[in-house]
Order: sequence, then C-alpha cells, then structure tokens
Amino acid sequence: MVDHNRIDGAAKQVKGNIKEAVGKVTGNDRTVAEGKADQAAGKVQSKVGEAKDKVRDAVKR
Repeated sequence: MVDHNRIDGAAKQVKGNIKEAVGKVTGNDRTVAEGKADQAAGKVQSKVGEAKDKVRDAVKR
C-alpha cells in the first residue's frame, strides 16, 4: 500500500513543473518561483510518504 503523501507529492511536483514552464513562457518570474516552490514541497511530501511506507513495512515484518 502506498502512502497518500507519495501520490500527493508527485502530483504537486507535476503541478509545479507545469507552473514553472508557464512562467518561463510568459516571462512571469513570480510564477516560475511558485512552480519551483511547489516542486520542492512535492519532493518533501513524497519523501515523507516514502519514510512512512518504510516504517509500515518494517513493522509488518
């Protein structure tokens, strides 16, 4: 079973990547920065989900 944080984190990374690309195309530095921030937050959230999965797997053994 995959922790929901991994799924939400991956979605946030994709959203951030799209936002960054739109910002670059439109020349909007703020949107680029927001996209990068979303990507970073998504990576952190994914890592939290990975850690939870590892703990859950270790407890099951």
